[in-house]
Amino acid sequence: MEQKLFLAIKAFIVHNGKVLIVRESPKNPVGTNPNKYDVVGGRLEPGERFDECLMREIKEETGLSVVIKQPFVVNEWRPVVRGEHWQIVGVFFECVAESDAVQLSTDHDDYKWIDPKDYKKYPLIENLNPVFEAYLRVEK
Repeated sequence: MEQKLFLAIKAFIVHNGKVLIVRESPKNPVGTNPNKYDVVGGRLEPGERFDECLMREIKEETGLSVVIKQPFVVNEWRPVVRGEHWQIVGVFFECVAESDAVQLSTDHDDYKWIDPKDYKKYPLIENLNPVFEAYLRVEK
């Protein structure tokens, strides 16, 4: 079966030393990880600039204003989504939020600002484990 290739631009949003995670709602019609926490972000559309994609996704999913910093890790995962084999390459950017006042979209039903060292205490999607490890190495 042919794989579909996507580039995901992801925001590791930080405010006062805490990282924002958002839980996918089971009511999300296009969701693939209900009741799991992820970081904000989404698929880069053809012709779209990566920074515009990131700002759009952050506004849509959280309502936050951020400053985009440098990317700190590239990760890859290969889920099967509705019977299709996907290859997703994710580029994770540290983003600094001006406030912690999140306004969730209907795609998510909960959020938390967590200490990045405590990431294993939360039901995260699997591909985030190496991302948190990379972030902790960079932040030391």
